Amino acid sequence: MIKFIATDLDGTLLPDSKELPGEIFGLIEQLHRRGILFAPASGRQYANLKKLFAPVADRVVFICENGALVKYRGQTLLLNPVADGDARDALQVIRSVRGLSPLLCGETNAYIENAEPPFYDEAAAAYTNCILLGSLDRAVGREPVCKIAVYGENLSEKSVRILQEHLPRLRTMLSGASWCDVSAPSVNKGAAVRVIQERFGLKREECMAFGDHMNDYEMLAACGTAYVPENAYPPLKARIGQVIPANGEGGVLVKLRELLAREL
Repeated sequence: MIKFIATDLDGTLLPDSKELPGEIFGLIEQLHRRGILFAPASGRQYANLKKLFAPVADRVVFICENGALVKYRGQTLLLNPVADGDARDALQVIRSVRGLSPLLCGETNAYIENAEPPFYDEAAAAYTNCILLGSLDRAVGREPVCKIAVYGENLSEKSVRILQEHLPRLRTMLSGASWCDVSAPSVNKGAAVRVIQERFGLKREECMAFGDHMNDYEMLAACGTAYVPENAYPPLKARIGQVIPANGEGGVLVKLRELLAREL
């Protein structure tokens, strides 16, 4: 019996318009009534996720910042930050790679130093509390740094490898077509799921997850049932195997409806 469901948002639950399907609120309420805990699992910040899921915010557990922060009914279940010194080093390396823009993700606020589109528009869409500074160095030390999100309009695997080579004490992982994340080495969505499993007494086989990119892999592996949408990153599709309709076709909603019908 499924007792916990986690889903990535961008590219998975959300269509390409980035608008949350209104049907999800009713489905979450039905899951809640049947004792099934729902978790949005995203690279987005807590403030953005809480706003997005406002009608059911007290019904869900939020996996934020790609697993660096977990919040439940206002309580912090997990916070795994980047050390301030490592954050400063990472900013220097990111700035040295042409075409990359860093976004410093604090526990409460996000900070940017680049106001040019399309980066600014992308940052504002995912980070409700977003502060523009002259330099991100001024943000380090203000609050715990959950991660540094890195945007590149034409982000290449070569750029990611450069960051990995120059930041060996941190974890650098692709998180989307134009994004990668630099975080503490033990941060991932799977580690966040395991904290939730321990907190709520959940077994792996009682958990289901959905994701579309490599930053979702550990989360999918931590759950007994895992699906990827048709539009998923090909290497992830090859690893997971179980494919549902694409994000634009509401694949996650289809599976949730099927689960609820089966659990009647």
